[in-house]
Amino acid sequence: MQVATGPTSAPAHRTGSTVVTLVGPDGSPLADTEVTVEQRSHAFGFGNIGFDFVEHGTADAEPWLRLFNQATLPFYWGTFEPQQGRTRAARLHETAAWLVEQGVRVKGHPLVWHTVQPDWLMEVGGDDEVERLLREHVRDVVAGFADVIRLWDAINETVIMPVFDNGANAITPLAAARGRQHLIRLAFEEARAANPDATLVINDFDLSPDYEKVIEEAVAGGVRIDAIGLQTHMHQGYRGEEEILSIVDRFARFGLPLQLTETTFVSGHLMPAKIDDLNDYQVASWPSTPEGEARQADDLERHYRSLFGHPAVESITYWGFSDAGAWLGAPSGLVRADGSPKPGYDVLDRLIRDEWWTAPARVRTDHAGRVRVEGVAGGYAVTADAATAAFEVRRGDESAVRVTPATP
Repeated sequence: MQVATGPTSAPAHRTGSTVVTLVGPDGSPLADTEVTVEQRSHAFGFGNIGFDFVEHGTADAEPWLRLFNQATLPFYWGTFEPQQGRTRAARLHETAAWLVEQGVRVKGHPLVWHTVQPDWLMEVGGDDEVERLLREHVRDVVAGFADVIRLWDAINETVIMPVFDNGANAITPLAAARGRQHLIRLAFEEARAANPDATLVINDFDLSPDYEKVIEEAVAGGVRIDAIGLQTHMHQGYRGEEEILSIVDRFARFGLPLQLTETTFVSGHLMPAKIDDLNDYQVASWPSTPEGEARQADDLERHYRSLFGHPAVESITYWGFSDAGAWLGAPSGLVRADGSPKPGYDVLDRLIRDEWWTAPARVRTDHAGRVRVEGVAGGYAVTADAATAAFEVRRGDESAVRVTPATP
């Protein structure tokens, strides 16, 4: 049996082997037939935010789509429903549906958070009414997008939620009065009831033992968490492989998939280390520089290599594609404000689409119509003449699939 093989540089735990049996419309094997095998997508989640697609459309999406197979869309309650009863659901749904058509997995962020809350929520009349509306909001959003979004940050930044003091909102008093675990249970149970097939994530920037304790208490209380989100905004410089992997190892002990949900590196001057809250750093201009872009590219390569190499990590989301409109005005994008790619974009392109990508291969089926495909886990296509069939290579043990190529 001939073998189509993938790159040897990908970590072994990111690869798999599939025996593909090709048969004709009548069920007979396509024996001794030359076929082309090519990878179409990654199983690993290489993500970025898709906020610009919501605001500005999808006309310039090709460079984004070349790298990323997962998009995070904004569901901050304050911008989703700035006036009670009037939402942006239609525009968000249109964007999510378009992304799904492109083969992109869509994530909604977040269902429950204390920041970017609608002002009107503080005027509804007490914690009971706030909780009733919050439950209704979670159910309505998850159910309303169930056809296009099955991945959600169910609750965001719970460690600080009950004690947050940098802006009035209705969620912090609710969390203080009823406890963060009450809010966690609310988020997961209401979302799960609205879409039992959804993957629900707990997410935080506080990666201290306090976050571990929050997760421990939630799991002990019977909350079903599907994945753990770890934010790594590094405007003050790369923390290094040793520190990042030690964090990943600590959270891997829960036995749940880990998602690096919010990663950034700047390509200009670094934010001063004395700044505790990144939001407090306000400068009139924060330009990208050649030296900064070289540093950003190096940091990106080290960060992505180390995380792709850790078996507990299932996705990495970079927080921003362009410097235009980037969070905090930082030069943290992968392309400059004029759309030209930085070296960091080229680094990710090399890793995602070359080094960790199975190149097309021409092989011949055996007497039973079989070929073996060994490569990076993801979606593949096999083509015989002009007829094509899709299949998957899964991580780990060998699998088998029977396909019938069809003409598009």
